[in-house]
Amino acid sequence: MPKVLVATEKPFAKKAIHGINGIFSKAGYDVQYLESYTEKSALLKAVETVDALIIRSDKIDEEVINHAKELKIIVRAGAGYDNVDLQAATNKDIVVMNTPGQNANAVAELVFGMMISVARNWFNGKPGTELRDKTLGIHAYGNVGRIVAHIAKGFRMDVYAYDPFVDRATMEDEGIGYIESAEELYSKCQYISLHLPYVKATEKMINYDLLKLMPEEACIVNTARKEVIDEEGLLKILGERECFRYASDIRPNCAAEIEQKFEGKYYFTPKKMGAQTREANINAALAASKQIVHFLEKGDCTFQVNK
Repeated sequence: MPKVLVATEKPFAKKAIHGINGIFSKAGYDVQYLESYTEKSALLKAVETVDALIIRSDKIDEEVINHAKELKIIVRAGAGYDNVDLQAATNKDIVVMNTPGQNANAVAELVFGMMISVARNWFNGKPGTELRDKTLGIHAYGNVGRIVAHIAKGFRMDVYAYDPFVDRATMEDEGIGYIESAEELYSKCQYISLHLPYVKATEKMINYDLLKLMPEEACIVNTARKEVIDEEGLLKILGERECFRYASDIRPNCAAEIEQKFEGKYYFTPKKMGAQTREANINAALAASKQIVHFLEKGDCTFQVNK
């Protein structure tokens, strides 16, 4: 009987747990839970004899992987997977997957919650602006970017996207302006919504040289990862431009300096909130569970990220 461990510092919703149990019970698997743990030692002990692992934002490094003697698959319930040491997993012939698209709508709705807050000056009683007829640039046109674009069309925004991995015809068929370079996107758009994955190539990609190209009253909305922002460049542009705004789904490392110097020009969620909806929680949990069953029973590697 395969053993599955659900290791979540931030536990799944009760309805998600019910769904996980149902999927693995039907498959004849033994499912165990490690929830709200505070010590890495608890995780190290829990993974020793399991065949499969479901996580959320939990860090799975080489030490954890080396303790997991029977582990065959890790599924990150969510899109990002930079919390897993892919090379260490590959070295042990462990398949790593994510669950792309399951959190996408939740993240896209958060983008607009933050954009409206920016446009209305954080609801401080002073006159703001409207999103209608403003230009929105989507940097990386994946699952989340597509939903952001769809919502933006409902706001009557002019929507453009840059993604070197998506062709012109795909974007134009969806009514989105195709942009050939990041520089052109930032020059054209008053709002930029970031949806880049965090990999070596995207680290500090959003730098001062890009940010300075943006029009007046510009705003960056970051629901991706803090690492894609060059924080020195961010601090510089905030200091130079009175009407530059930054809204983020994660506190940057330089948050204390921003809070001290740039009151009214920023917003950070208290913790990463993009996927923190009941629906996203359930969708990702069920998708992760099904992917484990399909992999162990059929060898299905559709969503493998460490190929």
